[in-house]
Amino acid sequence: MIIEETSALTDSQKQVAFTLWNNEYPAKLEMKSMQDMEDYLRTLANPAHYFLKDDEGQTEGWAFTFTRENDTWFAISIDEKVHGQGKGKLLLNKLKEKNESLNGWVIDHNNDVRRDGEIYYSPVGFYLKNGFEVFWDERLELPVMSAARMRWTRDK
Repeated sequence: MIIEETSALTDSQKQVAFTLWNNEYPAKLEMKSMQDMEDYLRTLANPAHYFLKDDEGQTEGWAFTFTRENDTWFAISIDEKVHGQGKGKLLLNKLKEKNESLNGWVIDHNNDVRRDGEIYYSPVGFYLKNGFEVFWDERLELPVMSAARMRWTRDK
């Protein structure tokens, strides 16, 4: 298992990221086209991308960090086929290794469905087990997403 890091994505990496995003996140967050994905990626300041690959070179997860208002923010997506195998934690630990703190939005309910019609289960428990604090009353309320803010900070 390896984690590849890059600041600029190749076309094939964009395709992998696009597929993971659309397969794993709620359908309401779907990127309709590769152009949508590229437009979104262009909005990220100081991006760093991480691809978790198995021993055969198949991508099983993608994470990225970026800067917003002098803080490091992140998102992570793990292929459902490998959920529960510690691979999300492995990828998250790589982000922690590279950053002093991480901020994100976490969907804190099970009311959304994925593109395949399955329930999108909230990853709140995963983040709490991995040292994040969830700020339940700091919310992002958009037509496509309802989420709470979360933050991890390295112990000094």
